[in-house]
Amino acid sequence: MKLIQRMTCLISLLALISSPALADIWDEAEHGYADSDGVKIHYATVGEGPLVVMIHGFPDFWYSWQDQMEGLKDNFKVVAIDQRGYNLSDKPEGEENYNMRSLVGDVAAVIRHLGEESATIVGHDWGGIVSWQFAFNLPQMVDKLVILNLPHPNGMARELANNQEQQQNSGYARTFIAGSPSDPDIFFGNPMTPQTLSGWVSDPAAREKYVAAFEQSSFDAMLAYYKQNYPRVDANTPPPPPVPRLTMPVLVFHGLQDTALHSDGLNNTWDWIDADTTIVTAPESGHFVQQDAAELVTSTLKWWLLARP
Repeated sequence: MKLIQRMTCLISLLALISSPALADIWDEAEHGYADSDGVKIHYATVGEGPLVVMIHGFPDFWYSWQDQMEGLKDNFKVVAIDQRGYNLSDKPEGEENYNMRSLVGDVAAVIRHLGEESATIVGHDWGGIVSWQFAFNLPQMVDKLVILNLPHPNGMARELANNQEQQQNSGYARTFIAGSPSDPDIFFGNPMTPQTLSGWVSDPAAREKYVAAFEQSSFDAMLAYYKQNYPRVDANTPPPPPVPRLTMPVLVFHGLQDTALHSDGLNNTWDWIDADTTIVTAPESGHFVQQDAAELVTSTLKWWLLARP
């Protein structure tokens, strides 16, 4: 009886070790570079099928999407980029090289480099801002749009103008806009170092990868995203010009414990989109919802994409 129990345990252990869920996408992904007007944009890719392009935020890099890449690879060609300034992508000097036109152009360059005319665009945080703007400016290149923890710009502008809690939550952004990477308290009271920037990563093995990625990233570039593009809106600011209405399906995820972006910004999202709009909240998740609620995000994303061929 004991022998049978031991054999059963051994078989279970071997099955667990060989489970695809435990495979690290780090070792499986193939890598390449797209040229965006002379700036090299690094990407990691797995799978084959319709193209899905994933865009990380701050402070992050392509590996943020490890769970979603694993979950989608059997049905899609999943491409996760390093935004300019981060990890293996180029880091051009000068704040002007991080304006929204350049960031949108990087995504278009990756899609064209891969021989496609359009893709599903998935973005988190600053990747979410880029994704919204990509859809507004190049809608013909967007099959479907997926946004994580970044409200529609209309909702964001409204909350910055009227929501005192959002105004307080955005204090860190005002610090980034006014400050320098060399300031000793620039990053939520701490200096900007690879270690402090990786502090949000809970898994020790993953954190090592993040530290290495940030060691070869540009802190000036990270702040340039804010200096060039963060909305300057308050109660005295005239309302921004209207953005185009979107005609592609939109999926929005939001971790409700986010301390930077208030969930009230989600209100009325459906009023600005002329296509089916799905909003999924994760009550116990923070800003990095793709990791905090990885199973929810991955399974919902896969179902949603497959339901809209």
